[in-house]
Amino acid sequence: MKKLGLSLMAAGGMFLFSQNVQAQVEDPEKVEQMEDVEEVQEVQEDYKKVDVLVLPQAIKDAIMTDLNGAVAEEAWVKEKDGKQIYKLSLNVDGEKQKAYIDKDGNWIKKEDK
Repeated sequence: MKKLGLSLMAAGGMFLFSQNVQAQVEDPEKVEQMEDVEEVQEVQEDYKKVDVLVLPQAIKDAIMTDLNGAVAEEAWVKEKDGKQIYKLSLNVDGEKQKAYIDKDGNWIKKEDK
């Protein structure tokens, strides 16, 4: 009887252990997604958030003249090659858009940033 009880306890322990080991196996797709998230976070860390109220006047003017009706909702800035590059989150006619601009109000194409 003792052997039967010990056998059942051992079988139960092995079952619980095997379930725990299976739960720790990582899904390759999830690992890839996590790497993508980390890559985006690294890119975001280059930019520092700034208040849209303190944007240079040249940027405010460019938004008003080039994107009539657009509103800057968020802004970030970074230094690149001695220049300040601003990343803007704009609300253009109810749609959110990202745009890049330098401190002089010159729009920057995504591939140039």
